Amino acid sequence: MNPLHNPFSPGAGTRPPELAGRDDILQRALLTLARIKRGRAEKSLFLVGLRGVGKTVLLNKIQELAKDEGYRAAMVEAHENKKLAALLTPTMRQLLLGLDRGEAISEKAKRGLRVLRSFVNGLKVTVGEVELGLDIDPEAGTADSGDLEADLAELFVALGEAAADRKTAVAIIIDELQYLDELELSALIMAVHKVTQLGLPIAVIGAGLPQLVGNAGRSKSYAERLFDYPNIGPLSREDAIKALQEPARQEQAEFSEEALDEVIRVTQGYPYFLQEWGYQSWNLAKQSPISKADADAATRTSIERLDANFFRVRFDRLTPREKTYLRALAELGSNPQRSGDIASLLGVKSESVAPIRSSLIRKGMIYSPAHGDTAFTVPLFDEFMKRTMPDWKPKTP
Repeated sequence: MNPLHNPFSPGAGTRPPELAGRDDILQRALLTLARIKRGRAEKSLFLVGLRGVGKTVLLNKIQELAKDEGYRAAMVEAHENKKLAALLTPTMRQLLLGLDRGEAISEKAKRGLRVLRSFVNGLKVTVGEVELGLDIDPEAGTADSGDLEADLAELFVALGEAAADRKTAVAIIIDELQYLDELELSALIMAVHKVTQLGLPIAVIGAGLPQLVGNAGRSKSYAERLFDYPNIGPLSREDAIKALQEPARQEQAEFSEEALDEVIRVTQGYPYFLQEWGYQSWNLAKQSPISKADADAATRTSIERLDANFFRVRFDRLTPREKTYLRALAELGSNPQRSGDIASLLGVKSESVAPIRSSLIRKGMIYSPAHGDTAFTVPLFDEFMKRTMPDWKPKTP
């Protein structure tokens, strides 16, 4: 079992060797892209799911599909501490400059660049230390009001008109959408609504944690008419086996049935963990087929790696009170739990820990699958919390 030939690739957004169980989502995205490019009304997609289900991998693949369809496509990642205007400005610049290049002069593309300059001036956008490099006058009176909802819609319209003038289409792909605040998400939804009404060739496809659905609905009640929210979950047993067995067989090896059973049991079918366990099982096995003993050894190694990296980087962002809250949640189990039950374990009233819960939701550590319920956004994080804080004990009010 030569490590050089190990086909598995655990990593943030790293495409697995076998993208199993996601054909329906990709076909849906392809239909959306094809219809929007042809001027047909179609809902865009916001993929939702927990950490480790492969949302970023799917967005990267959708970007490839968009380019294959003839789109100008760009992908960005939202950040907890970065405003939407600053996030989108370099992308809009890149797309408009691309549309401005060509044998024939495009007045629509040049207007789009002027509107972008107005947008930057109106909202006083700061994009790090990088100059926009737009030696062009703003278009006075357009996208310069300082109102994000109004200005972003006008900028999208200018971009859509430039794309239509070039007889092409634009795909803006945004990851980690849960980090947008209510105003930013509302502005994005309004911009999509505007270009949809005008039949302009812009597709906005994004992904985020499960709270994205509720956030979008609170931002704009008509969001459900503009977007579908396909849930990206763990793989079925059949697809999990395919994700493990097919890459191994490409390298003239395979997993035993017992090894497959064990890896799927421990990982619960989550794609990121399947890659981690597959990677470790391959490196630890002496020969094919990879055995249950190899899978057991991989579990020990994988958990050590996850604890030191995947879980730890999230844990280290937490305050002591947030850690204690998550430890209490973990004590109750991996399923969604009532917020009142978590407070009871902490020996306090629910309202006293509501700010902590809200902070953890903003940080993307937990979400509310139903009113009053709380659940982890990171699979297997409950077991990590128990390993990391083994001496914690519940309190009584």
